[in-house]
Amino acid sequence: MVKARLVCVGKLKESYLKEAAAEYCKRLSRFCKLEICELPERATLAQEAEEIVKHLRGRTFVLAVEGKQRTSEEFAAEIKSVCDSGAEMTFVIGSSCGLHESVKADARLVSFSQMTFPHQLMRVILLEQIYRAFMINAGAEYHK
Repeated sequence: MVKARLVCVGKLKESYLKEAAAEYCKRLSRFCKLEICELPERATLAQEAEEIVKHLRGRTFVLAVEGKQRTSEEFAAEIKSVCDSGAEMTFVIGSSCGLHESVKADARLVSFSQMTFPHQLMRVILLEQIYRAFMINAGAEYHK
């Protein structure tokens, strides 16, 4: 089973977001071994980057406004590529101040929109899209 890691700066605070994230983690458990690493916000992006890079494994996808927007099918194809290779994958959501360039350097930059979303909500959106990608790759009806 493929290993996936979600590295987030900051914790989920609202119970409804915790419940939504937990639901997608449960759904994902049939496709991958998911680990969520919540890191504290630091005084500078460089300090946050030092902590983030310790958790990066395999192919890294970083959420960044300057990243490439993908369709759900394109995102699913990238995840399938990782799964087929037997590699691990890491997804990164930085703080509201962004991410240090050292975290972005060797990563695939992903943008879900040119709009700005709350970081806590973005975690739920990302988990849903990862789940959707696995469902697409499984040929399931969920995507429709």
